[in-house]
Amino acid sequence: MGLMHAEQPASADRLNPLGLTSPAFLAAAAERGVREGRAMELYRAFFRDGRAGADWIAPPAPVIGGEQREDATTKFTLRIDEQLETESVILPYAGRTGRARNTLCLSSQIGCAMGCTFCETAQMGLMRNLSVEQIVGQWHAARFTFGTPINNIVYMGMGEPMDNLDAVLGAIRVLADHNGPGIASSKIAVSTVGRAEGIRQLRRLAEEPGFRRVQLAVSINAPNDEIRSRIMPINRATNMAELREAMLEWPARNTRRILIEYVVIPGVNDALEHADELAAYLQPLLCTVNVIPYNPRRNSPWPAPRDEAVRAFMDRLIGHGLFVTRRRTMGRSLMGACGQLGNEKIRRRRLVPIAIPASETAGDP
Repeated sequence: MGLMHAEQPASADRLNPLGLTSPAFLAAAAERGVREGRAMELYRAFFRDGRAGADWIAPPAPVIGGEQREDATTKFTLRIDEQLETESVILPYAGRTGRARNTLCLSSQIGCAMGCTFCETAQMGLMRNLSVEQIVGQWHAARFTFGTPINNIVYMGMGEPMDNLDAVLGAIRVLADHNGPGIASSKIAVSTVGRAEGIRQLRRLAEEPGFRRVQLAVSINAPNDEIRSRIMPINRATNMAELREAMLEWPARNTRRILIEYVVIPGVNDALEHADELAAYLQPLLCTVNVIPYNPRRNSPWPAPRDEAVRAFMDRLIGHGLFVTRRRTMGRSLMGACGQLGNEKIRRRRLVPIAIPASETAGDP
């Protein structure tokens, strides 16, 4: 009996390319009697042209909403099931050559269990983890529903990536696949609030050929344990000294410094002496400090910081010899800026299981 045509697979089950690297897709297609050349043709067409190409290939999740504002920032929503959706943001910027570039801010969860007091997503609690397909599906929607070429990927949307790391790592492998989206690993950054064991697991990916330039971003947001524990409950389980030890284990490469994210919150962590403390804490690390002016969440107890206060904080860090950048505020009017993603209608926490190493739960209140 000869091989079946790709359009008539041996199994009625649909394959979802969004959750598969090209080798995995070819293997699964072969089990359905699809020849390798045809399977590769379909895989490439799915990611390069947005076409399913055969009725045995599962379609991506539908986009149920999109918003744009003056700065061309796009926030869009994907339906996950009958009750839940996830939000993603496309951020345009000018590259070094002046050409338009686009960064996609991906979500790894719906909601978040971390409880950071300055973050809108944290007010939702954790609804559920996203699968590889649902994470990569955000890229597919950005690329083909909104017609936006994506140059950079940042896991800085809804959720704590290290609490859903298997899916995050799987999605990175699909996004970096040369036959798929083809995003260079140097253009992919994973941000964490401070899961030390997660940083170590991501490091193992960063030691693999082809992934050695994956970028690590860590949200510090405080100069000392007292302030950090107050605004970021994770610090009660993994304090700043322990977190720094994990960061010191990150492969040191001059071109891939750890990105230290610091949200400047008026009256909380924005004093010049806080900048001095932060500089001392970061002194052993090869890093870049990305200063982020606070974007008020709904019913926020704090306003956005004054521009001169942000500038003074940055200058103080620069005076200590740190390399400092400032994140451009984009999407604030559509609740699409850093720390603002989240469904305001969902406020009842529905916990889902998270595998957390015992070393990171000791000391929880």
